[in-house]
Amino acid sequence: MPVEYLKETPSQTGGPYVHIGLLPAAAGLATRTQENPHILSGAGERIRLTGIVYDGSGHAVRDALLEIWQADAEGRHNAGDFLGWGRAAADAETGEWMFETIRPGVVRWRDGRPQARHISLLIFARGINIHLHTRIYLPEEKEALEADPVLRSIEQVGRRATLIAERTDAVDMPTYRFVVQLQGDAETVFFDM
Repeated sequence: MPVEYLKETPSQTGGPYVHIGLLPAAAGLATRTQENPHILSGAGERIRLTGIVYDGSGHAVRDALLEIWQADAEGRHNAGDFLGWGRAAADAETGEWMFETIRPGVVRWRDGRPQARHISLLIFARGINIHLHTRIYLPEEKEALEADPVLRSIEQVGRRATLIAERTDAVDMPTYRFVVQLQGDAETVFFDM
């Protein structure tokens, strides 16, 4: 019997209603308000990620919805008590977003080489037909960053810096700031996944 392939359905922009379905509490709906999907729990050092998404004109994308995916403190995905996933909405007034999570462990690349500690970031927003995928690297381990196979695959060496968060400690925990530029000279590197 011949193999039949299903045709890919066309993508559509997230539109102004993406929060209603994916993050009801952020959309002002009183349902499921106990959810805090921007706060991940698990064993390990607690860290905070903050940031903002800018469009090509330099304006904050105030309707962005962001997801993070990461390994636990031991570098494992699908580790028992650690979900490894979170979702947050940008603040409707400022465009700022925030996650509290744990410092991820080192994950091995396909060939066994260690990758620098990182968190995957997905961005959904009005005008973006297919979510954007990038990585947030933590800046402390310079040698690991220089050897990271994904960073090394970016041919324009100067653009690698768009994936490295800036440490801006708060009083209560290590804090990192990650600014996403959707277009322009300082455009963040995005991956085709």
